[in-house]
Amino acid sequence: MSTIPWQDRPENSNDVMWRYSQNPIIDRYAIPSSNSIFNSAVVSFGDGFAGVFRCDNKAVQMNIFAGFSKNGIDWDINHEPIVMQSGNTEMIESAYKYDPRVVFIEDRYWITWCNGYNGPTIGIGYTFDFKEFFQCENAFLPFNRNGVLFPQKINGKYAMLSRPSDNGHTPFGDIWISYSPDMKYWGEHRLVMKPSPFEDSAWQCTKVGAGPIPILTNEGWLMIYHGVINTCNGFRYAMGSALLDVNSPDKVKYRTQPYLLGPAELYEMVGDVPNVVFPCAALHDTEEDKLAVYYGAADTVVAMAFGKLSEVVQFTKDNSL
Repeated sequence: MSTIPWQDRPENSNDVMWRYSQNPIIDRYAIPSSNSIFNSAVVSFGDGFAGVFRCDNKAVQMNIFAGFSKNGIDWDINHEPIVMQSGNTEMIESAYKYDPRVVFIEDRYWITWCNGYNGPTIGIGYTFDFKEFFQCENAFLPFNRNGVLFPQKINGKYAMLSRPSDNGHTPFGDIWISYSPDMKYWGEHRLVMKPSPFEDSAWQCTKVGAGPIPILTNEGWLMIYHGVINTCNGFRYAMGSALLDVNSPDKVKYRTQPYLLGPAELYEMVGDVPNVVFPCAALHDTEEDKLAVYYGAADTVVAMAFGKLSEVVQFTKDNSL
């Protein structure tokens, strides 16, 4: 496995997670056509890393692009979007693609994204090499967003988190889990987590949605998620964490009352959509006790934050709603 990106906690900091000092790692104009690059997914691949990146062009058309990196920080992103071939379906219509996640399961890399098919739903595809990509049936009816696969089968079935929504900038949002025997037909939908009451934890009182691929720990599945509050200046997105039961991930064991990371730096507060920290990918090294999270900042750039995996788990338990 490639050595994951890392930077030690700054001196005089007691934060459970801290920002990379050279943020943002991907600028909005990193490829010639881009207006913004954010909310992107990264995995270990070969002797380095591969990723699927949300790049909105200067017409603000939303699409996903492949990219590669030796160190997980300096990225070479393709200048043309991913072209899908037929996977388990001939129906690969897509008006837009955004907010991808990527995970390796069994023998291939699976990609999920918000797919435009008469409104936003969850698109699914796969690749073996990040050069050829195959699109499968959409997982759900519109409207849905934030489809996040688990990295292994649960009770013999593929499992995916999602956030049913509407056709606009949804003013609500719960996290659900669904199961599939074959990555084509999805069912057994179960509620996982709702927004918190305002008076208990206001940063996540409007909507919540799953972020990176869940991480299996001794305390359960670590689910990093985004939470939203609707302020007088619009939505504000921050990052939290929860621990889900290993065999029944619809059961939340712990969930953070305070956020792990909220918009505070200029690149998080100023951009196309101000005040957004939106986690989409995480690399971890259990032996080294390291966690590196990639997040979209202000819907404009990609940034990174780090933490000790054990400390994030303990923080989640010690500061639970």
